[in-house]
Amino acid sequence: MATARILCAFAQARVGLECAMARTLQRPSQPVESLSGPSAEFPDDLEAAIRDLLRERNAVLLAHYYQESEVQDLADFVGDSLALAQAAQSVDHDVIAFCGVHFMAETAKILNPERTVVVPDLAAGCSLADGCPPEEFRKFKQEHPDAAVLSYINTTAEIKAMSDLICTSSNAPKMAAEFEGQPLIFAPDRHLARWVAQRADRPDMIVWQGSCIVHEQFSAKRLVQLKVVHPDAEVLAHPECDEAVLEEADFVASTTGIIKRAVESEAQTLIIATEDGVFHQIQQQAPGKTILQAPGMDESCACNQCPFMRLNTLEKLFLCLRDLTPQVEIEEDLRLAALRPVERMLELSA
Repeated sequence: MATARILCAFAQARVGLECAMARTLQRPSQPVESLSGPSAEFPDDLEAAIRDLLRERNAVLLAHYYQESEVQDLADFVGDSLALAQAAQSVDHDVIAFCGVHFMAETAKILNPERTVVVPDLAAGCSLADGCPPEEFRKFKQEHPDAAVLSYINTTAEIKAMSDLICTSSNAPKMAAEFEGQPLIFAPDRHLARWVAQRADRPDMIVWQGSCIVHEQFSAKRLVQLKVVHPDAEVLAHPECDEAVLEEADFVASTTGIIKRAVESEAQTLIIATEDGVFHQIQQQAPGKTILQAPGMDESCACNQCPFMRLNTLEKLFLCLRDLTPQVEIEEDLRLAALRPVERMLELSA
């Protein structure tokens, strides 16, 4: 029965991912020229112009660790999904400019209905969120009517609204422990779910079979080969990676956990299996260390860069602050339903 359940979930997730990718193709990212209105010219000092706009708009700039270094350096706050949600909960600005992916900005809007939330590019999505369509997940949930739902923050507002609690990779095992003795659905990342099941002693979790297109591309075989070349290196990996990659890691943690470990580790050479936006923070805090990316499936794979995160550029950030568009909007009934499990997570993480 367990095998049949997993296969069924995998089939549903696969269909959902294909549909979501089709939707993404229908709303491609616009080039900067088409977004810039009457004038395609930008200020010579783009960073200074963005800072000026942030002041004029009474705006705060939140950026994820996976953003380009120049975006991180401009941000008022840089963090992982949990830290950014906590920051969004406490802002007192009129405008939140969010450089990350759509579900992150959506979470900020869930927490701040009265504030304007803008993003540089609405097409900056997430394979995990896109791979868990609300209608497909609703059917999946109906197949397990007695199960509570623990959803990764990498989901849409619709999925959050169907959840009992939200988690991030920083707090997922702790959140799973809140459902001791209850059947539990975990969505949408199957690799994170496996890691959480081990850490929280929940091998019975009912798992939606989604994955991250970045973390799933790291190659365990090529990682072993790299370790042979660098025997003194410490391997740090994100729990969204495949199990074979995690088995080769010396340390598995969230994005923030990886950065903290990289800085504090005695190892002078680090092999890191996550998006390479984290390299900027590590290099700032531990400039003498050598950082190597964990290899992908082949040499041509730029799998340590999220294509969605990299849609956000300084030019698009300037335009979204200048024009206050595109904005993230959520219907109030949906927002209130999604707010409950998000606030519960923040309370339990305080």
